[in-house]
Amino acid sequence: MTPRRLLPVLALLAAPPAAAQPKPDPADYLLPNDTLMTPFRDRVPILFVTRNQPGWDALPAFWTDATEDAVDPATGQKVTRKAVKIKVPMGLTTAPPVPPENPLTVEKWVLGKKLYYDKILSTDGTVSCASCHDPAKGFADGRKSSTGISGKLGPINSPTVFNAAYNKLQFWDGRAFTLEDQSQGPVGNALEMFGGKADPWEEAVARIRANPEYVKAFLAVFGHAPTRDAAAKAIAAYERTVLLGTGVQDRAEAAMRKRVVEEETGKFELKAADYAATLKAAFAAKDPALADLGLDPAKDAGKTDEVAARVLNGRTLFFNKARCSNCHTGDTYTDGGFHNLGVGATKDGELPLGEFGRYTRLPTGHKDPNLVGAFKTPGLRGLLQTAPYMHSGDEKTLEQVVDFYDRGGNVNPYLDEKMRDTAAEAAYLRNVAEGKPVDPAVRTFGPAKKPIIPLRLNLTPQEKADLVLFLKALNGDPLDPLVADPARFPGK
Repeated sequence: MTPRRLLPVLALLAAPPAAAQPKPDPADYLLPNDTLMTPFRDRVPILFVTRNQPGWDALPAFWTDATEDAVDPATGQKVTRKAVKIKVPMGLTTAPPVPPENPLTVEKWVLGKKLYYDKILSTDGTVSCASCHDPAKGFADGRKSSTGISGKLGPINSPTVFNAAYNKLQFWDGRAFTLEDQSQGPVGNALEMFGGKADPWEEAVARIRANPEYVKAFLAVFGHAPTRDAAAKAIAAYERTVLLGTGVQDRAEAAMRKRVVEEETGKFELKAADYAATLKAAFAAKDPALADLGLDPAKDAGKTDEVAARVLNGRTLFFNKARCSNCHTGDTYTDGGFHNLGVGATKDGELPLGEFGRYTRLPTGHKDPNLVGAFKTPGLRGLLQTAPYMHSGDEKTLEQVVDFYDRGGNVNPYLDEKMRDTAAEAAYLRNVAEGKPVDPAVRTFGPAKKPIIPLRLNLTPQEKADLVLFLKALNGDPLDPLVADPARFPGK
């Protein structure tokens, strides 16, 4: 038996010599030199303010210059410095989470925005983040699937950056945990931005380091030369401000809360009158939000009550008969989960490996068959700008999306339980066990002949139209030009 006191010595002898240890790759990280960074008193933090916080109503715009009192962590000195307050759009009740290791500042945001729109990160200099996530196209690209370097076609629809800061996991299959993780993915993807033989980020960092303007900016923000880690943090800082809300639905809910307070009833329930009041205010202001509902500010004021009743009916359907809220919940209308809707299934109900979705990203030892073919539930804000829909981009319109759900998705062995008529499946199995006749149209799978019966919603044409109208009411105000215009920067 080896004496306990010899174990540390043996461990050292067994370790390879220091020269054999892998060297840190500067493309991945460097440590900051505080003396190179912008002094603490001159850094301009970005602060999120939500509607339930004091001062939200007083903010005149999405991006508002302000000041804050702070304590310099290095000296303990109290300073008053400039700050920017972000007026988080109505409907988003919490601020986007910000990792403590990546605090938001205006300098970092500007650097991240420049990188986001710069094609320097692609090996052939033709593709930027904005190529597939274009603000003019709802921070997506309007295509069924995206085109990368050398015209290569990707296999999946480009998800929007709208409210991506709130996502529990990033990408359709959830392979990234944060925006910082997500922003590194495309550069390393041979179909998107990388086409060389060496390490893609090593190449990208080398190109950034060859740009004196970028080197100066990285030194000021991070206290070291450009690195992969810092580039990811900067891009994420910009993406974290791509926030969408204040749609017709959000305004109607605000009108409802105001009405209930005035009436002192305590019954916080939306009524058609709340939508009507919102629409009347929009007509009076000739608000662009009217176009979301297909209304002409100059001609359709007489339709206010009719449209209000229809939007309310669409909302009622959303939370009840249409079952949308089973997965589309919360401020951004997503549960953040992964569900198999049968998208990508063949006519025989089979799923090719490329359509296994979340299952392929689960770590070995944790593979869950219930997540075969499951893809992330997308948020529902900004739908009018982000067609086509589904991870496949197969559905071109919201009407087609509603039809898809109305029929219960596409049959396959792993169709999500929320999409199935489990009562009918149980009845089928009972009939089989009792030797009774069964519906020959029911599809069964596997050796056990498991029946999969999609749950049909049986929505009427009018119900479908009202549901689509409600989805349009979630759309949201146009983004502030400072965020959406690639050429706009603070102070310019």
